[in-house]
Amino acid sequence: MFADHYQKLAARTINSNLTEIGKELHALFGMAAEVGELHGIYQKYYQGHTMDEEHLKKELSDVLWFIAEYCTVKGWNLGDIMQLNIDKLIARYPEGFSAEKSLNRKEGDI
Repeated sequence: MFADHYQKLAARTINSNLTEIGKELHALFGMAAEVGELHGIYQKYYQGHTMDEEHLKKELSDVLWFIAEYCTVKGWNLGDIMQLNIDKLIARYPEGFSAEKSLNRKEGDI
């Protein structure tokens, strides 16, 4: 599936009753909540529960939905945001990951 297609399909289920700021905050809070659910799965694993890969995938897909919602509300294209990240990583790590480059970033590299 392509990012733009995913974003369009995901946007069908954004709560249209929310204000624009409400949608933005909903997306931000949702991202945090879903990452928390991922952490909860790992926490249970350390209590002896089995690691449920399908549950992890579903929670991660929820994180993606909230990222798409945030992009939609901001008027951003999810594919463009993905490309921005790859461009940043290529500039930071032209030969692949390096702990040295991670520890000593160029000024303005966020």
